[in-house]
Amino acid sequence: MGFFDIYKKGQGRYARIVTFVAGTVLGIGGAIVLSNKLAPYAPPVVQYGVPSLFVAALGLLLFWVVNRPKSADFLIATEGEMKKVSWSSRKEIVGSTKVVIVATFMMAALLATVDAGFAVLFRVIGVMGS
Repeated sequence: MGFFDIYKKGQGRYARIVTFVAGTVLGIGGAIVLSNKLAPYAPPVVQYGVPSLFVAALGLLLFWVVNRPKSADFLIATEGEMKKVSWSSRKEIVGSTKVVIVATFMMAALLATVDAGFAVLFRVIGVMGS
């Protein structure tokens, strides 16, 4: 199998694409940071050339990783399992979100009440101790 051959072509396509794109986006972010760090010390050729070579090398590495038999089999299996997942409907998600928001505010109110109660208690204890 050559370097540019795709292992089990057509299988796990979306998992491979998402993995490649996510890795590339992270690499581009790193290249931007590297370019900014090199700016005060290096000429523009180095400032932009080194990060560009980094992104190109990362792209080749990611291509190799997503087509390596062990990695590709994992991504294919992952995509297969994701197709079996029972996803919640929009209505269920909105309802659950409302429950979480209401519960959060109720817990905040309860904690604020307990906090105020302890503040009063410690103030009374402080006054009695004086």
